[in-house]
Amino acid sequence: MVQRLSALLLAVVAAAVPLDAQWVVKPPARLDLAGRAPRTPEGRPDFSGIWKPERNRPCPPAVCNDMEVPQEFIDIGWSLKGGLPYQPWAAALRKERMSLNRTTDPNSRCLPNGIVRMHTAPLYRKMVQTPSLLLILNERNTYYRQIYIDGRPLERDPNPSWSGYSTAAWEGDTLVVRSNGFRDDLWLDSNGSPMTAAATITERFRRPNFGSLEIALTVDDPKAYTRPWTVTMKQVYVADSELLDYVCAENEKSVRHFGQ
Repeated sequence: MVQRLSALLLAVVAAAVPLDAQWVVKPPARLDLAGRAPRTPEGRPDFSGIWKPERNRPCPPAVCNDMEVPQEFIDIGWSLKGGLPYQPWAAALRKERMSLNRTTDPNSRCLPNGIVRMHTAPLYRKMVQTPSLLLILNERNTYYRQIYIDGRPLERDPNPSWSGYSTAAWEGDTLVVRSNGFRDDLWLDSNGSPMTAAATITERFRRPNFGSLEIALTVDDPKAYTRPWTVTMKQVYVADSELLDYVCAENEKSVRHFGQ
């Protein structure tokens, strides 16, 4: 009887242990962020890990916002001389969206951001790499993206989606990703730069060292822009954290006030 009571007490105590004990973060090992990038057993650069955008935007004079965003989050073409090469209608639409204080922004309404804006969102993303698939798990709205590295061609007549469809191939140590099949109403930044269903996107992923990731992104959208354009975005490795739930629509109460 005593043994049975002892076993029962042990079970109750074990059940009382907080579940987050499973998520205790061990002190990170000393990492040389400027050191060599890791490689997979196949000898490819390994992009696996948690990443965040680099901080390249100065804080306002008063104080930084609670979530710091890079320059590309506001204006995807900020680094291009002369800015983005908008078609006239696209330039007018961007101006109109800005005049409305971005209240029509899908991001403001908790909708998916699309693959370009997810690179600039001020939340973490985890990359999980296998020989045939690069999976990107975004903290925001538990949003995912699949990049196939198995030789399949792009969809010829895809069903339009927020993330499109992505295939990739290695060129040396660079993973070249091509995507199409986007919706016709995507924003590329919070200024409202548009992208249409006519767009194809090429991303060139490089990991020059352990602590950094470079993504050279080319947008070819003849409907919205007079020529293809390329920007390079940089990501920073996050060594001692993990993804958390971030559901934009949970308890969201702002949209009801947008028209006031």
